[in-house]
Amino acid sequence: MATPDHLFNVRNNFYLGAYQASISAADVTNLSPDDVVERDTFVNRCHIAQGHGAFVISDIDANAPTPLQAVKLLALYLSSPDDKESTISSLKEWLSDPAIGNNVTLRLIAGIIFLHEQDFNEALKYTNAGGTMELHALNVQIFIKMHRSDYAERQLRLMQQIDEDHTLTQLANAWIDLAVGGSKIQEAYLIFQDLSERYQSTSLLLNGKAVCCMHMGNFDEAETLLVEALNKDARDPETLANLVVCCLHLGKPSSKSFSQLKLLHPNHALVKRVSAAEENFDRALQSFS
Repeated sequence: MATPDHLFNVRNNFYLGAYQASISAADVTNLSPDDVVERDTFVNRCHIAQGHGAFVISDIDANAPTPLQAVKLLALYLSSPDDKESTISSLKEWLSDPAIGNNVTLRLIAGIIFLHEQDFNEALKYTNAGGTMELHALNVQIFIKMHRSDYAERQLRLMQQIDEDHTLTQLANAWIDLAVGGSKIQEAYLIFQDLSERYQSTSLLLNGKAVCCMHMGNFDEAETLLVEALNKDARDPETLANLVVCCLHLGKPSSKSFSQLKLLHPNHALVKRVSAAEENFDRALQSFS
């Protein structure tokens, strides 16, 4: 008889972006020591996703197990961009330690951090061997960023062989459909819709549907979905960024959403691109003055 998966709701809600629901589901008794570490790892990652990195940094002490130390590194990296070189140095030191370097959570966090750094080859050094569904899903994201949907599809096939109905398999399928485009966009939309109906509608899934709508030229529906997402989480960077793009296509003011994005997430890719464009424009003006 299969052992019941006491942490299914903790994991699944995290994957769907339902972070508070994941934290609530973590109130489980009679867990094994390994399950306790896994539960605490997901709970702290939820806190990071909610913008509570400082709490994670203070809560995880130096004697915590490797997976929790890795999550603390992620919190430090995201909370202190000015000190990221020190954080990355510590990360590389741990990865080179034979005793802990192959820990799946440490490798996952390394992949997430190097993906943030746009250092895809470095990320793949630690994620490409797989080992968990989350590592496979992260590989899909990395390959999409590298514009290698063929490699992403290979990872998806591996995930489908392990568990075709797994939430991460479904999400990875939708991400690839979005990357491929064309008729696949509608298929991606249906996956996000199915997950919303099967579990719950989250900001992550609403953004997925909204991006599909924008690809299909349905900007009014996209705006409705993004406003719904904003009501669920007014600080979510992807919602704010997608709303900026959507409003521009609709000919509506986007300055409020962009100001919020710039204030709350100054290192977001859209903020950096706009700032770079403004600097280039100012330099061009000065050359004529």
